[in-house]
Amino acid sequence: MTTLVTGTDTLTRDALTVLQPGFVGTTAPDWLLRRIGEGLSSVGLFGRNIASPEQLAALTARLRAERDDVLVAIDEEGGDVTRLEVRHGSSFPGNYALGSVDDPDLTRAVARELGRRLAACGVDLNWAPSADVNSNADNPVIGVRSFGADPELVARHTVAYVEGLQAVGVAACTKHFPGHGDTNVDSHHALPRIDVDLDTLHARELVPFRAAIAAGTQAVMSAHILLSALDPHRPATLSPRILTGLLRQELGFEGLIVTDGMEMQAIASTYGIERGSVLAIAAGADAICVGGGLADEDTVLRLRDALVDAVRTGELPEERLSDAAARVRALAAWTQAHRVRGAVSGSGAAVQEGTAPGTDIGLVAARRAVTVTTGERPYTPMTSAPYVAAFTPVANIAVGDETPWGVAAELERLLPGTATGTYDEPSVDAVLAAAGERRIVAVVRDSHRHPWMTRALDALLAARPDTVVVEMGLNQAEPRGALHIATHGAARVCGRAAAEAVAGV
Repeated sequence: MTTLVTGTDTLTRDALTVLQPGFVGTTAPDWLLRRIGEGLSSVGLFGRNIASPEQLAALTARLRAERDDVLVAIDEEGGDVTRLEVRHGSSFPGNYALGSVDDPDLTRAVARELGRRLAACGVDLNWAPSADVNSNADNPVIGVRSFGADPELVARHTVAYVEGLQAVGVAACTKHFPGHGDTNVDSHHALPRIDVDLDTLHARELVPFRAAIAAGTQAVMSAHILLSALDPHRPATLSPRILTGLLRQELGFEGLIVTDGMEMQAIASTYGIERGSVLAIAAGADAICVGGGLADEDTVLRLRDALVDAVRTGELPEERLSDAAARVRALAAWTQAHRVRGAVSGSGAAVQEGTAPGTDIGLVAARRAVTVTTGERPYTPMTSAPYVAAFTPVANIAVGDETPWGVAAELERLLPGTATGTYDEPSVDAVLAAAGERRIVAVVRDSHRHPWMTRALDALLAARPDTVVVEMGLNQAEPRGALHIATHGAARVCGRAAAEAVAGV
């Protein structure tokens, strides 16, 4: 049973300071404003909080009317994971596309433009980039969110991304430490386990994090994964060996350590969010991310009270909570200084490093990332409206199923009258019947992970060899079809680049 906490004493304020909660709605609820006044120093934003850039700017201004140094955080990776453009799809192609181009200057320019848009809306902490090395192609939660499977490639693009974001005053939060790439379990649903040896971890998973720390990343996000070689008993988020021993002492990171969402089942179903939050702070974390699923005042109060109780009972040293709160305030001071400096210098202007003024850097990147392979015969671009058969897997929670993806909308713009159908383990006869005489564009996503998708493509290509195949996930399968287009991402801008290849423009 927890103790009811009242007032705004130092201990209570510190407990509020280390929380990064979410909320529901596009305006700040009264309870959130009240808690900011009492010491809450951070707020996390999700797609449900954003309707437009203008609305988001008004929302962040309202939060800062209560406290001018409040940290406003967001999970905006670009590509699959977008909150700014959750209803329409991202204008940026995502990490795997950038890694496939392998031009760090391009990655830096993309991150800078993304950061500029965030800063213009009043957001100053981005839970990105993903520095995970996607060494397991069957990974259900990382995939195209990673720059790739090579540690050195991931490292150089992580550095470029951090530099681009922070050049415009938005703090980067490199994730998911110490590396979520070699898992076959989504930590939103259960606790993943990685059983590789220490040499492998240092040569693979930790390489991008070392580089990000050297580049000055302001924050690092922990992963809810069990790495037996580092700590066989506790997941990274709750492990003193990993957060304090490895990240702080061995790697020398002095910035803010943020947890991944504490309501994720890897923690919530094994420790509970209250107990998990106490253990995370005790292990060395400084900020508790919660609010992707739990987004109400009761959650904030429960976590606050759990931390205060843990200090009062001696389970959590008060000095550790005080240190965590001080790191949150230090990052808030860093972002506030950059925000003021940007307002004075005008650095919020649309400066796009490495490109001509006015260039759509996201589209430039998406076009460069596309790989096109023709079949045995020369491909003739389509001039009439095709039929798009979208083979759709279940989206992971980080991506969400509310963000549209694919090529149909962009093909409709280029070839008016384009029709589309969405299929989950389809009958190919149904696809053929719906297509009629139209050319077929089959859109897949991580077809190597979904046997039903491979079977459907086999049957479709046997019946209609002139089918165009667009792969919008990891490009692991052999190219097939009259034209095979690998976009290396499923963002809206990737769909546009693919549509241009289909139509030959």
